[in-house]
Amino acid sequence: MKRPKFLKEYYLRNGPVMGTILLVLVVFWTVGLIILPQLSMLDYSFRDYLPSGEVGEYTISNYKHLIYGAEGSGDSYNRVDLAVFARTIIAAMLVTIFNLIICYPLAYYLGQSKGMGHIRYLALLLIIPYWINEILRAFALRIIFGDSGVINTVLMAIGLYDQPYDFVRADIALYAGLGYAYILLMIFPIYNVIESLDHNQIEAARDLGSPWWRIHWRVVIPYAKPGISSGCTMVFMLSAGALAAPQILGGPSSLWFTQIIYDWFNSGGNWAQGAAYAMVLLVSCILIVLAFMRLFKVNMGDIGK
Repeated sequence: MKRPKFLKEYYLRNGPVMGTILLVLVVFWTVGLIILPQLSMLDYSFRDYLPSGEVGEYTISNYKHLIYGAEGSGDSYNRVDLAVFARTIIAAMLVTIFNLIICYPLAYYLGQSKGMGHIRYLALLLIIPYWINEILRAFALRIIFGDSGVINTVLMAIGLYDQPYDFVRADIALYAGLGYAYILLMIFPIYNVIESLDHNQIEAARDLGSPWWRIHWRVVIPYAKPGISSGCTMVFMLSAGALAAPQILGGPSSLWFTQIIYDWFNSGGNWAQGAAYAMVLLVSCILIVLAFMRLFKVNMGDIGK
């Protein structure tokens, strides 16, 4: 059997042994750890819930529960779960925009300052905090944003207000925690693209009299669009699917959709209902990402560069 041309080039570049090992690992990762578990979850989502643990018949009642709620509840729609779902998606978008605003200038500075020795130390300072476990970082942020935390102590010391401000109840701690948790996933994709941008293009635009905002709008951002798309996709998907940060940093009214999914799987023991909610979240996030990629004219090939 004749091998396809891309496989020939692949084995010539990596060798027969290493090429086969890499191919097996990629197939195992993609099929064994991503596709098959998702297919199993999809199958569960269409099953009846049976307390005995047996597999029930196929049904769409688990999906109808998200829209209409439990039978006999008296409401025409499941207002609570739908509201939490909408709030989770909107909050994930806000976290993504917040990260992009913060990370783009930093990524531009890192990318256009190549060759300077201090850049390596700056990159190291960004990475070192992520040696600490995510849950420990979340608890540390809760302490910082707490009533007697550093932020309230400083703001009260300078006389900005007399009583501690409840950053947790206002969801400021939650948004800050989510933004901080995924900041590197936004910085480095943008940095990797901007690093390859020829600085002479920026200098030429500057010499022609373009203001700084037009240089970024017409030169840097179009060039960095694949990195921006990649970073925004990862931050949005992970923020919408976050669990630890909402549980630790969220206030009484900041229920996250993943917390409802967690309760269905663990507290309620209804894996079928939890699987249906999880599939709705997954498919919705994918459709939103694809819609924005189409809106900003970005394709998968650009992200994969």
